[in-house]
Amino acid sequence: MPPRPAVLTKRTLDKDLDKITHAEDVAKHVLRRLVAPGLGLIFVGLVMLFAGVYVFDRPGAMLVVAAAALAGYMAMNIGANDVTNNVGAAVGARAMTMGQALVIAAIFEVLGATVAGGEVVKTISANIVDAVQVPPVLLGWIMMAALMAAALWINLATWMNAPVSTTHAIVGAVIGAGISAVGPEPVNWRVMLEITSSWITSPLIGGLIAAGLLYLVKTLIIYRDDKVAAAQRWVPVLVAVMAGGFMAYMVLQLSPPGRFPPLTVLLIGIGIGLVSWLAARPLVLAQARALENRNSSLRTLFRLPLIGSAALLSFAHGANDVSNAVGPLSAIVHSVGIGGGGIGHPPLWVMLIGAFGISVGLLLFGPRLIRLVGEEITKLNPMRAYCVALSTAFTVIVASWLGLPVSTTHIAVGSVFGVGFFREWYTRHSKRRIAYIRRKAESFDIDEPEEPNIHETRRRYLVRRSHFMTIIAAWIVTVPVSAALAAMIYWVMFALFV
Repeated sequence: MPPRPAVLTKRTLDKDLDKITHAEDVAKHVLRRLVAPGLGLIFVGLVMLFAGVYVFDRPGAMLVVAAAALAGYMAMNIGANDVTNNVGAAVGARAMTMGQALVIAAIFEVLGATVAGGEVVKTISANIVDAVQVPPVLLGWIMMAALMAAALWINLATWMNAPVSTTHAIVGAVIGAGISAVGPEPVNWRVMLEITSSWITSPLIGGLIAAGLLYLVKTLIIYRDDKVAAAQRWVPVLVAVMAGGFMAYMVLQLSPPGRFPPLTVLLIGIGIGLVSWLAARPLVLAQARALENRNSSLRTLFRLPLIGSAALLSFAHGANDVSNAVGPLSAIVHSVGIGGGGIGHPPLWVMLIGAFGISVGLLLFGPRLIRLVGEEITKLNPMRAYCVALSTAFTVIVASWLGLPVSTTHIAVGSVFGVGFFREWYTRHSKRRIAYIRRKAESFDIDEPEEPNIHETRRRYLVRRSHFMTIIAAWIVTVPVSAALAAMIYWVMFALFV
């Protein structure tokens, strides 16, 4: 008796179609995770073509093209790991969406790197390892090893969700590769001492400034009986201070040294601040008309200055941290005799590689660490986030003006910790806050709330200690790890190519 033919029932067909659908979903999920790395690889290829246009007929062109690829890769890692500090506070405070934050940061990173990034590039490319004492060929390989080591370490840190300092990584890598190549003599230890001291002091300064700003905001606005009226008075002043300080910095950065005396720069800053105050005042008044006298209303009124401070911080970061990617590339370009204007003066096309690389890295890989810095260390609202962003921006701007490659990560995270620890102290000790709570209790005819017990107090710590210790540990190990990795990479490169 012949076998009966298989009958394809509707139920069997549905099962087969479901399997195909699930397989397609899995394939889409896998491919989606490969889109960002693929676009990053395309960007590195475009960087190589871009650099080749400038150096294709010059000696040492292949070395420069390879270094440009590493600089583009390093810049993308900076964007993925470091730029999160610029907009993390604003996103954590829900003053802007992730998409808006990424676009604003990308635009102002490019502007900061191309307009004001030259001073710190000089320090990375020529002042850490004295270029005069190192043969040009060795200097090129030292910087190649430093770029590769720093980029690999930052890539690993980003994958581990650790906001490490890209400045620490590149400085440690330059020192490690330099010592492995020519010994400790060419290392400028005085400059290293200045840089190291700025690493220690800058996060403390950023935290103190952020805490001081938050104290002023709480005293002048939050714990006033009429919050909205107080915000109408003081928010335009905060916008004016931000705009005036930024314009004074730009005048100093873009004008020839000694062109304007300090008093003139101060008057320019005051003038721009006054114009900004006049422009911001009607906007704040219009926003405040329909708002109730509640803390939630202050979040609305602080949205404008918070967006401005995030943009300012992105500009400051581009001006300072672009050097971490293009400083070594600038040294390599000059070591083969292609760049002009001396080893400390990077060509514009070199700066563009770093500027656009940072923005590409931010757009492709930035959102994960934005959430860590903005949401998981301490709870941020627009007022606290504004204090974090403004204190970080001003600290980084002053450091960029002085040519110090400070860690934007240190300053931003230090500012976040400063705000969080200040809130813990203020919650327990502020007489103004206690008096305000009592007045509110009396106005609603309720009993004064009891103090929380010790367990509730510890549970409601405003700074997560686990993140604090993890980030400090990542900061400590970055310099020695990147230095050791750069030394090993230099030895391998020297053995294979030199």
